[in-house]
Amino acid sequence: MKFIGTQEYEHGRQKKIGVLICNLGTPESYKTRDVRIFLKEFLSDGRVIEIPKFIWWFILYGIILTFRPAKSAKLYKSVWTDKGSPLLVYSERILEKLKRTIPENIEIELAMRYGKPNMEKALLSLKGKNCQSLIILPLFPQYSGTTTGSVFDEVTRVLSKWRWVPALNFINSYHDHDSYISGLVATIKNKISDHMPQKIIFTYHGIPKRNFTLGDPYQCFCQKTTRLVAEKLNLKEEEYITTFQSRFGPAEWLKPYTSETMERLPSEGIKDIMVIAPAFSVDCLETIEEIDEENKEIFLKAGGNKFHYIPCLNDSDEQINFINTLLHEHISVM
Repeated sequence: MKFIGTQEYEHGRQKKIGVLICNLGTPESYKTRDVRIFLKEFLSDGRVIEIPKFIWWFILYGIILTFRPAKSAKLYKSVWTDKGSPLLVYSERILEKLKRTIPENIEIELAMRYGKPNMEKALLSLKGKNCQSLIILPLFPQYSGTTTGSVFDEVTRVLSKWRWVPALNFINSYHDHDSYISGLVATIKNKISDHMPQKIIFTYHGIPKRNFTLGDPYQCFCQKTTRLVAEKLNLKEEEYITTFQSRFGPAEWLKPYTSETMERLPSEGIKDIMVIAPAFSVDCLETIEEIDEENKEIFLKAGGNKFHYIPCLNDSDEQINFINTLLHEHISVM
């Protein structure tokens, strides 16, 4: 194997710390062709779909990639902005704001696990800037093998081809970090200061229950995030609930399901709710379309009266301050 080396290494050259900010990814456009390319890469990841390849390949190529891209393309089109995908737009804004606040010896790049900006190119860019230590920050607050674990796999795959492997600091979760929890609390306080709902729904992206049974800590981390936020808000147990969204396929996923909860609440006299999605660092298809449109419609049709969605931290001051705090903690020990 031919390894990638550093040409004409200079001993006196300033050593830098590289920071790679990672998110899940998005199609390049809402056109069916681009959505199909994105879904193919995403759903080919063994971390995402833990089904024997010879079975999954038949399902993926014979069914999913034949019918799903056109349907998903319509959904992406409904949330697309003039500047592109919300997930990418917000992620780029976070990057630009961080660049204005970090020290001179820090280089920072953005990468997506699937799609563009490409993770290998981003890491090579940091390598070219003489970053001999790396901090990898996946923007997934609660660790799951399906997200953060997959980012780690890709980072190590890329680094396995380098002759000189840099020191690596991989941040695998920040679900209970004080600054992250405070950011969530601030966004909720801003909403409930004018109006207190009957119940606050904390909805998280789901994973198959089998993953949790086999040792994925994701559900526990989600529950802890909810509990810490609720404690800081002095919420009573009956004033909030944790649910899980975005089911895929026939297998059982983490419960309670968000959509079923939305349908059930009005019959229990809960007709005024606020919804927040702490598993998402920035708003995207799963929050804008699935929560603030699809699940809102389910709730209102079931008899609900008021549905208020609380946006993700996105590129807010709370988000930037939190990431700076988190990076400073990790940089100080390198």
